[in-house]
Amino acid sequence: MTSRELWQAIRAAHPRFLEAVLADAAIALRRRGEGERAGSTVQLAWQSLRLAWVSDAFLAQSLYRAKARMQALRVPILPRLAHRLAMVIAQVSIGDPVMVEPGVYIAHGQVVIDGVVRIGAGVSLGPFVTIGLRSDKLAGPVIGDDVEVGAGATVLGPVRVGAGARVGAGAVVLDDVPERTTVVGVPARPA
Repeated sequence: MTSRELWQAIRAAHPRFLEAVLADAAIALRRRGEGERAGSTVQLAWQSLRLAWVSDAFLAQSLYRAKARMQALRVPILPRLAHRLAMVIAQVSIGDPVMVEPGVYIAHGQVVIDGVVRIGAGVSLGPFVTIGLRSDKLAGPVIGDDVEVGAGATVLGPVRVGAGARVGAGAVVLDDVPERTTVVGVPARPA
């Protein structure tokens, strides 16, 4: 696959902006204990605006969604501005080749995700999480659906974190994590 084909595939895989933001809002409301506020699409849209106002991480995540959609539509300059604004507001840096499914929760800021990374739906990321490449590998992690990544955890290289897995706070994941397994430590091992 050529570089151009890779970028076309990445851009085509990004979800629509509204679909993604509403799904992100729904999981954010559940994780924040406000699940009863998620109702109709209109109510969810209002809750998205409220979350963007009260949560710097949700606003930064919405800016990432806007950046990804604008890049897919080949809008110039504005995606870079959205990316920089997300970094200033909540220290959330999500790189261009990262594909995040709708319905992801970023609890707080200070999150860095970069490389050819895929993050599934229902994932929860704590503060100070880093997900990305190892210096000797081009591919990044694939994080399955409904994974919880604790505060300060690091997931590096071409690893797979299986659906429903939990990565403990401060863990450093360098190897695959099976589904529904909790890993802790440096390097991360099953608990």
